[in-house]
Amino acid sequence: MPHYRVVGEVPRKRHIQFRRPDGGLYAEELMGEEGFTSDSSLLYHRYLPTAILKSEGVTPDGTIRTVAGADSPEGGELAPNRPLQPRAYRTQDLPVGGDLVLGRQLLFANEDVRISFAAADSASDLYRDSVGDEVVYVQSGAARFESTYGALDVGEGDYLVIPTGTIHRWLPTADVVRALVIEARGHVRPPRRYLSQYGQFLEHAPYSERDLRAPGEPLIVDGTEIPVLVRNRGGLSRLTYAHHPFDVVGWDGFLYPYAFNIADFEPIVKRTHAPPPVHQTFEGPNFVICSFCPRPLDFDPAAVPIPYNHHNVDSDEMMFYVGGDYTARKGSGIGVGSISLHPSGFTHGPQPGAVEAAVAGLARGVTATSETAVMIDTFRPLLLGPAATRSEDPEYAWTWARTRGGRPNE
Repeated sequence: MPHYRVVGEVPRKRHIQFRRPDGGLYAEELMGEEGFTSDSSLLYHRYLPTAILKSEGVTPDGTIRTVAGADSPEGGELAPNRPLQPRAYRTQDLPVGGDLVLGRQLLFANEDVRISFAAADSASDLYRDSVGDEVVYVQSGAARFESTYGALDVGEGDYLVIPTGTIHRWLPTADVVRALVIEARGHVRPPRRYLSQYGQFLEHAPYSERDLRAPGEPLIVDGTEIPVLVRNRGGLSRLTYAHHPFDVVGWDGFLYPYAFNIADFEPIVKRTHAPPPVHQTFEGPNFVICSFCPRPLDFDPAAVPIPYNHHNVDSDEMMFYVGGDYTARKGSGIGVGSISLHPSGFTHGPQPGAVEAAVAGLARGVTATSETAVMIDTFRPLLLGPAATRSEDPEYAWTWARTRGGRPNE
């Protein structure tokens, strides 16, 4: 994270004696990235964070594995996008049930990132992702996120960035929480071009430290023999801790979970259409996350206020449509809850007639968009997961050719 926080009680200096009221020592834990050379936080526990009683291998659905052998950390078969084509999916058709950890339905994955959808209606167990950071985008509903750093309430439009190794759980506060879950094999940060050399958001950045929400007080939970589901690159295990991990009386540093609402993203506009990098919100290892928000339309009198046909030859583009009116997608079957996947090797752009309709709208005085969407561009091809197979719209790829020669009706 780009700025320093202190929550709860911490000693005057790092790595000195810090005593409990009974005279014993609090247990210091450093959570740090990249081998002590990047962001970190120091947490002070009432009990040893190393005290585990047992460890069990578990299957992707969370049940104990009773047969020796490797379990699949991917949670389902993955298939290449073959034959190569643009695709669309309806997350609104995926089943409701489970929690925001084990209830994830895998849509896409590659060597750098896994993208899942969850429609959660129950609380999760304690969980630690030791593969990489997670970003959870809440499409609808609300939940309380509890962690060793404290608690956060999140709702519609919130991104929640969870650092690698954070023990946490999800408690829905609505009947159903629908969310896109992005699991990185590495760390997720604001784009470097938005930050000073010392980590402060610059004046041209589309959001700032004031837009971020982080835990503001410790969360103390008592308990013994507490199971925690842990994911690493070998799969899933369940560690049983001697004491509840939520025993941190204070912490300080630059590394912690935080929330950012998509409505607080400040769109960057031009006289003519701007490319997707102006919408970038986060960067991960070999992928980026962008926020498309309601904004003024391009304001040159001769502007075409809609995306041009484009072929980003180095990446796959996944777009999750979460609100508003998608002028460029009219006639394609795309609506709220849909996901489009436009792979490298395919030129994509507005549906037939959409350009003409957008220009006519500008002439009628339409001066702003209402769309909201989350885009993920990956720099390695995305493989297709079981949830993608279950929710695909098989007609999407041919929607640009529904009129003769791909020309709009006159």
